[in-house]
Amino acid sequence: MTQTKTLHAAFAGHVAAALDALEAAGTLPSGLSRAAVAVEPPRDSSHGDLSTNAAMVLAKPAAMNPRALAEALVAELAKVAQVTSAEIAGPGFINLRLADSAWLTELGAIAALGDDYGRSAVGGGSTVNVEYVSANPTGPMHMGHCRGAVVGDALAALLEFSGHTVIREYYVNDAGGQVDVLARSVHLRYREALGEDVGEIPEGLYPGDYLVPTGHRLATHYGSKFVSAPESEWLALFRQEAVSDMLVMIKADLALLGIHHDLFSSEAELQAAGKPEEAEAWLRAHDLVYDGQLEAPKGKTLDDWEPVELPLFRSTKFGDDQDRPIRKSDGNWTYFGADLAYHFQKAASADALVDIWGADHAGTVKRIKAAVAAMTGAEGKATPFEVKLVQMVQLLRDGEPVKMSKRSGNFVTLADVVREVGKDVVRFTMLSRKPEAQMDFDFAKVVEASKDNPVFYVQYAHARIRSTLRKAAGEGFLPADTDLNLLGEEELALVKLAAQFPRLVEAAASAREPHRVAFFLNDLAAAFHGYWNLGNDKPEKRFIVAQDGKLTGARLYLVTQMGQLVRNGLALLGVEAVEEM
Repeated sequence: MTQTKTLHAAFAGHVAAALDALEAAGTLPSGLSRAAVAVEPPRDSSHGDLSTNAAMVLAKPAAMNPRALAEALVAELAKVAQVTSAEIAGPGFINLRLADSAWLTELGAIAALGDDYGRSAVGGGSTVNVEYVSANPTGPMHMGHCRGAVVGDALAALLEFSGHTVIREYYVNDAGGQVDVLARSVHLRYREALGEDVGEIPEGLYPGDYLVPTGHRLATHYGSKFVSAPESEWLALFRQEAVSDMLVMIKADLALLGIHHDLFSSEAELQAAGKPEEAEAWLRAHDLVYDGQLEAPKGKTLDDWEPVELPLFRSTKFGDDQDRPIRKSDGNWTYFGADLAYHFQKAASADALVDIWGADHAGTVKRIKAAVAAMTGAEGKATPFEVKLVQMVQLLRDGEPVKMSKRSGNFVTLADVVREVGKDVVRFTMLSRKPEAQMDFDFAKVVEASKDNPVFYVQYAHARIRSTLRKAAGEGFLPADTDLNLLGEEELALVKLAAQFPRLVEAAASAREPHRVAFFLNDLAAAFHGYWNLGNDKPEKRFIVAQDGKLTGARLYLVTQMGQLVRNGLALLGVEAVEEM
């Protein structure tokens, strides 16, 4: 990667150099942690171009007055060539104003770095396991899975762009009762494929037509061998065959969204390998599991509830409201019991874990985080583990709820939605709101050519940029960086916004919030469209000013870098930048 420094990185370096100078002079004690020192745009742009909290966060450990330290820092920062003023605000914040040349240099950095502008090494190569989707392998993907799939995939891309090594993982829940139901549903379709009239699909089985091909395949391969055979002879086989087919379907559905996982981990294989037993033994050895009785559920009495002794994890020790069973009364593993063994296993190959779950799993977050903290913290440092909850999406068409898919039986398939509106629309829309916020996905609105439609608004900005460059080339004008000093206040405002991208990428990766990139792109598109609209009333503000080739070349250089930035942001979201609309 080109070693060009971005503006925020350069000024973080200037602040660090100023602190080094104060240490060398004996003004500031050496060896202080600078981890909390930040260089960022002030909340109010009227206060300046950049702000640093260095004096505020270092004053206490240095046993200094914050304002006195700020004064010493200001004296050092004022020596930086591109700083036109350095002022103290409040008790010790420092606001910097920069020369126009600083922003023109940043335009050059965007051009030099190209696709790598915003890329960071802040992750230091640390490995992050991102588990997302992990839908039960009982049918095609539906829109209930879509939002988490997109959030997880965009987060994985964001973490890689920020210098992390990422493992994209899908946990296949193929050991629970739902896969037995799947096997029985497939057996019904198998009999149907052999000519039996099975009538209406019985209550409790999966009714979707998507199981018909699996039934036909098994009928072709096995003939009538299992038609009248007892369930014990075919259940395990049909379960394995059905899950295999469902995973092929799920992977194909995810591919429509541009999503591909590195690893598919099987719960059944985990249990067959004895991993839950190993986890239980470890927990007992560390006094984190004991045999005890759960309290009676609310509203139950001893007359209608019988207490049972179960192995309980001491989750109250980690903030949960009660201890949780890891096995059921029949000896089988609870979902929690198997889940903690799974997380313990994957923590062994990652420095940090991130799970993307549906909001309906909110009640289990505290206990699984407690288990991971307990099991990975034996050496004194637990593996960082975060769970990001994603709200469901309500599907609408012109404001009315969408009817269910006949093929699936009781839900709208992801494939149907992607085929109707396109991958890019689905992906960007899923990231246009914070994942914890409710979302309506209206088929009419998401394809609307309107500034109220964020995916259109951003893609239209890129299409306008490409159109401008094509038109300019046709008229004999090309981007040029020889006269960038001709760019004025309005143009530099675009650069100042663009320059926030590298820092935003790092912050979004640290917070595990890829939607911040979508928000930034929307702001950038709004600023670009706003500048474009100036030219409607003021021809001299247009990107192409026929009578001034030097100014036109400078503006085309600016618009070229804005296009690069839009492409970089969209690439992180898995969305293509369109050439025309």
